[in-house]
Amino acid sequence: MAQLLSVLGAAEGETRYVGGCVRDTLLGVPVSDVDLATRLKPEEVIARLKGAKIKAVPTGLAHGTITAIVEGKPVEVTTLRRDVSTDGRRATVAFTDDWQEDAARRDFTINALSADPQSLEVHDYFGGWEDVEARRVRFIGDPLTRIAEDHLRILRFFRFHARFSEGAPDLEGLEACAARANDLMALSRERIADELIKLLTLANPAPTVTLMVERGILKPVLPEIVADGAARLARLIEREAEAGLPGDPLRRFAALLPPEPEPGASVGARLRLSNKAAKRIASAAGRSEGDSAMKPAVLAYRIGREEAVDRLLLGEGDPSLAVSIAAWERPRLLVSGGMLIELGLTPGPIVAKAMQDVQGRWADAGFPENRADQLAIAREAVARALTDS
Repeated sequence: MAQLLSVLGAAEGETRYVGGCVRDTLLGVPVSDVDLATRLKPEEVIARLKGAKIKAVPTGLAHGTITAIVEGKPVEVTTLRRDVSTDGRRATVAFTDDWQEDAARRDFTINALSADPQSLEVHDYFGGWEDVEARRVRFIGDPLTRIAEDHLRILRFFRFHARFSEGAPDLEGLEACAARANDLMALSRERIADELIKLLTLANPAPTVTLMVERGILKPVLPEIVADGAARLARLIEREAEAGLPGDPLRRFAALLPPEPEPGASVGARLRLSNKAAKRIASAAGRSEGDSAMKPAVLAYRIGREEAVDRLLLGEGDPSLAVSIAAWERPRLLVSGGMLIELGLTPGPIVAKAMQDVQGRWADAGFPENRADQLAIAREAVARALTDS
């Protein structure tokens, strides 16, 4: 990092730490990413990095962002910018050498802080340090204007509140988000999903989600999430803690939805989640009272380990049941359809049905690994299939 800062002229005031790494340092929380802002134009950044044999990746060249790879880790270096035009989804920018002008285009005061790498002096143009000390999330300037520039800031306001704030949210920001909630409909569903997943990953997002539901923030894009969904989320977080299992954003998402598979599948498709994520949410939303009555390992075998943990934690039974399969590995069944044919079945649908019977009997028997035990189960299934046919 020292070499990178030297190459980018930190000693001459050309480059500073900026944004989250400054905020998190002041808050005393772990810093995950280090971002730099610089007066240097993107082409100058690239030239300096190449001259110092530091790998430069033009990850966002149109917006002035170059990613430097330092000791195998990415560091984003972004030229100071000002907005030329915005439409709520994207911005056209022009480069500048004015630190305050660059800070003014950011969303919240706590994200507009910068620090001199040499002196560690913090530069604060909008009262961000005071808001850090108060653990308060506050828009820079007029909240309605900032939301009009980028509608995603509505969701970011609540995510940052859930992560950093203590007490009630900034009232002016809250009212602006509620007034402009319909603006979320203009965003891509991928951006909405990404922001919600980040929110649900936090330690306890339930109070913030409850507030969002009460103020109608999610209604334009996710009308399925209502008050009882927020209550289910709060209960799930308690059960995760009781079981000693980490919170999972997909499981928490499912808690917000009605306990039926159809809304889960619909929301997964609407938010363009991966097939795996969408199926998992639909499975968790499709939980039933019988899940807790089934042996946890049997449930895991039938629907998958993650899905079984989800259902047990979202259900009414003892949450510790989920712990027993948190590290469960799917056992291996040696019986195949070919073996059932060798035992007397005719190729066709009867084999598939008998195979399901084998799997059920094997699971109920506790998944014996011994080949002889599995073969005995197969013979019983074949005999039953032949009798039924």
